[in-house]
Amino acid sequence: FSSRRRHTRFRNVTGVQTCALPILHFFVQDTKGNAKASIRYIYQLAYALHVRDYNVTIIHEQKDYQGIGSWLDEKYMQIPHQPIEGQNLEIAPEDFIVVPELYGHVMEQTSKLPCGKIVLCQAYDHILETLQPGQAWSQFGFYKCITTSSVQKDYIEKVMRQTSFDIIPPYISENFNKRDLPPMPIIAVHSREQSDTINLIKTFYLRFPQYRWFTFRDMRGLSEKEFANTLKECFLSVWIDEKSGFGTFPLESMKCGVPVIGKVPSLFPSWLNQENGIWAIEETKFPDFTADFIQNWLEDNIAEKLYTSGLETAEKYSNFESFENKSVELFNEYISKRLEIFESQYNKIKRSEEHTSELQSRFGISYAVFCLKKK
Repeated sequence: FSSRRRHTRFRNVTGVQTCALPILHFFVQDTKGNAKASIRYIYQLAYALHVRDYNVTIIHEQKDYQGIGSWLDEKYMQIPHQPIEGQNLEIAPEDFIVVPELYGHVMEQTSKLPCGKIVLCQAYDHILETLQPGQAWSQFGFYKCITTSSVQKDYIEKVMRQTSFDIIPPYISENFNKRDLPPMPIIAVHSREQSDTINLIKTFYLRFPQYRWFTFRDMRGLSEKEFANTLKECFLSVWIDEKSGFGTFPLESMKCGVPVIGKVPSLFPSWLNQENGIWAIEETKFPDFTADFIQNWLEDNIAEKLYTSGLETAEKYSNFESFENKSVELFNEYISKRLEIFESQYNKIKRSEEHTSELQSRFGISYAVFCLKKK
């Protein structure tokens, strides 16, 4: 990374001087073609700004970046991309760089850049993973953070005390919706650790062999469309992620009309309630809950409230226009505040130049009077 001084033009909008087109640089990991919800969120945020004519760039480490077109959507590849490797990535003072919480080494590399710096935190349990003991984001000039939920914000701000926090909840895309055909005897399982999925499946079949004709589907590694289409076929989903900072999978299930059995995360999500899912603290109870649900489903004895409440919950996060407006509003605020600083600095320089010019003029007059007197 290097800093460069872009020729900054000022224009007047409703009486306020603003800088021309700062670039918003979003740093992403190369998933090598593998689907990852955290990368999807970054692209959704960048795209929301891109379609509103903001100057957005996706930056990544390697030149052979595979992109996300194979598992997300080609529309996101409309956003300009730029590798760091072998490039002199120049960032101007009026620009912003947005870095995920996991990349402490990138924060350190960019610490001397005079641009705006923002942490994008989706996983609270990763905030210290690549930092040395005693290090904080503010040491590298990252004084702002965007996160996905109020509970996550409350936790992180106790750790990163000199950083201010804003919230943009994730967006559940239009790919997730209820299909017209009846569901099949398939159970979707999504867990942070694959071993939790394997353990659940093996334990269930051993304890309830009468239900071996029900199929479990591990949802990892699917493209978004495959993920959504598979989920629509299921009659039940199981979610195991104790350290989740938000929880998109249950909401995606609810939007597809699929009830959820889930483990309550350590940070209790604001969207979770007693009516929109079957929630448990003990993971060892999941085989029992799954068997009970199967029996009730076969007897057509599932409460309709479970479906309607789930759909109502998911719909709150399914409006792209709302997601876009929140993104634009927040970055407008960031840019405006930063440009106010530039305007203040510009006025100080202008006043300093005028003062210097005035002093030079006074000196010239004094010197001329002195010469006349001398004559």
